[in-house]
Amino acid sequence: MSSRIDHYDDPTAPPANSLVPSANVIVVDDRGRVLVIHRTDNDNWAVPGGAMDLGESLVECAVRETFEETGVHCEITGLVGIFTDPKHLIEYTSDGEVRQEFSVLFTARAVGGEPTPSSESREVLWVGRDGLASLTMDRSMRFRLGRWLADEPQPYLG
Repeated sequence: MSSRIDHYDDPTAPPANSLVPSANVIVVDDRGRVLVIHRTDNDNWAVPGGAMDLGESLVECAVRETFEETGVHCEITGLVGIFTDPKHLIEYTSDGEVRQEFSVLFTARAVGGEPTPSSESREVLWVGRDGLASLTMDRSMRFRLGRWLADEPQPYLG
């Protein structure tokens, strides 16, 4: 059973009780493919990422989370945007935490390692831009990838 439920503008969702800075990373290899994970907690596809720990910067968080979830080392190259939509809530059924979205989306280039699943990722793949649309994703992740694909000159702030 899923341990994470994403709610969007859902009047039946439990109220948020947590706000945790997190990083997501669009890692691109030298062939232009994007690193994606098949999440174990909600069975959706996503780019790697997770919560920031005390004592680290958000960039350090992005690099650490990418390696932990994928086995791929990366170097941050840019910023896609900041995503803090209070209508997006993430419910963790294991402990009752209900997080309001707070994610900074970075771009990065792969610098080493091999795609390797972890306890948070049942599959890790390199996918071409054209293949992203066929993957099952949460609405919020699809929106973030859409902002990256739009290649806007300024970061998204919302």
